[in-house]
Amino acid sequence: MSLFETTVYAAPAGGAGGDAGLINLLFLGGFVLIFYFLLIRPQNKRRKEHQSLVTSLSKGDEIVTAGGIVGQITKVEDDFVKVQVGDNVEMRIQKSAVGATLPNGTIKSLEAEK
Repeated sequence: MSLFETTVYAAPAGGAGGDAGLINLLFLGGFVLIFYFLLIRPQNKRRKEHQSLVTSLSKGDEIVTAGGIVGQITKVEDDFVKVQVGDNVEMRIQKSAVGATLPNGTIKSLEAEK
């Protein structure tokens, strides 16, 4: 008699292969749903909000750009806006670079804090 068993027995052929394909398909569908609700849907919502912000820009709005520049819109053009950032200082900025609009009077309150 041997100290170690060297005989190997094969498992009988099973019929569990059909259920594995369905489970894999459910996992794939679950991942697609997770990506949609966690990544795609919020990004589309932010894009639509920014697009509506850009189209609603008008003269006199106080804005802050993506780079942090605060100013008041003096002229709205096709793809650009002219922004007054100081006394006798105007900049031409792309509309897509506008990050947010500020409530009226924000610039005056910022200057008063100096």
